Amino acid sequence: MIFAEPDYPNIVLSFEYRGFIIQIDESRYEGQILYAAWADYAYGCAVAVPFAPTRRLAVREARRWVDRRI
Repeated sequence: MIFAEPDYPNIVLSFEYRGFIIQIDESRYEGQILYAAWADYAYGCAVAVPFAPTRRLAVREARRWVDRRI
């Protein structure tokens, strides 16, 4: 899939959780709002949640992602 316009991060929420910085990204695709969660930590960063339909679900799944890593 090729996008005509790049999708730059639009961070709408950022918080610290157990030493990780979680950043919630909001984007639009075909008129629908989608959320993703990035986890930054001492050794790098990762996409903790590639897709979530709501901000609340993105936050919950990002916390679960961190809990599984600890």
